[in-house]
Amino acid sequence: MQNLKIINLKKIGSSSLGYITVAEELNNIPFEIKRVYWTYFTPNEVQRGGHAHKNLEQVIFAVSGIIEFTTEDIRGNKKTFVLDSPERGLYIPKQIWRDIKFSHNAVLLCLASEHYVEGDYIRDYNDFLKLKND
Repeated sequence: MQNLKIINLKKIGSSSLGYITVAEELNNIPFEIKRVYWTYFTPNEVQRGGHAHKNLEQVIFAVSGIIEFTTEDIRGNKKTFVLDSPERGLYIPKQIWRDIKFSHNAVLLCLASEHYVEGDYIRDYNDFLKLKND
């Protein structure tokens, strides 16, 4: 699936002192980071996502709780990823459709390769399906 993959970052510390995990652009994150955002207090009965991006790449972490991604690439390959540990991120390249479910009190942290541009979003699934013909 177009390099869609889990990235495991190093967990530094101990259970007695706590942990730190570090993300560094062009090192363990495969792009320059131009935007960081997080979502929280998403009710677990709400499904988010429902879009793809034309050019944006992301690495997404569940820094708290559990977040499930159902993904699809332009070839129709579907895969589900579960983020349940803050040192594991999901690398999502461009042109990947995603639907997202959150556990109660989950916090999603996103590292993005571009600034927010509404025109980069593909919000209609039928428009996403047309990408196979491009």
